[in-house]
Amino acid sequence: MKRVLALVVMAGLAWPTSGMAMDKSGVPEVSMFKTMLEASKSNWVAFREYDGKQWIYFSNILTARCRLKEIRYSVNSDALDERFEMVRCIPDMPFALPSDAPWDATLINLPPQTAKTLSVQLVFEDDSETEVMTYRPCDGVGDMTCAKVVQ
Repeated sequence: MKRVLALVVMAGLAWPTSGMAMDKSGVPEVSMFKTMLEASKSNWVAFREYDGKQWIYFSNILTARCRLKEIRYSVNSDALDERFEMVRCIPDMPFALPSDAPWDATLINLPPQTAKTLSVQLVFEDDSETEVMTYRPCDGVGDMTCAKVVQ
């Protein structure tokens, strides 16, 4: 059921936002982003070993940045002592990155195999927080992107 909901939510991202409940900024209401992120929480981040570095992608989370206040994370702990800097929101295209966003706007780089786990918590503009999610890199996937939720 969660997969079906996630597919429905993600499919909705391809349609214009004109039919969604929005405030005067034109950005869909925070409740829509909360639903979208809850449905996709097993895929908030992805790890990749590539080009002599470990790449950790926050791409899925960033589709909700227009209603996020903060992305908290920590590497190999649950301290949530780091903040991921988000690029600006484009109200007319809230799910898209700005055309002038730097190439690394969706990721962090670490030395190879540094992160054994990554803990993440999101804070919405209304100050509500998600549960803390912890992920680990997938085993044996080469340079493909993948993450597994740590139970």
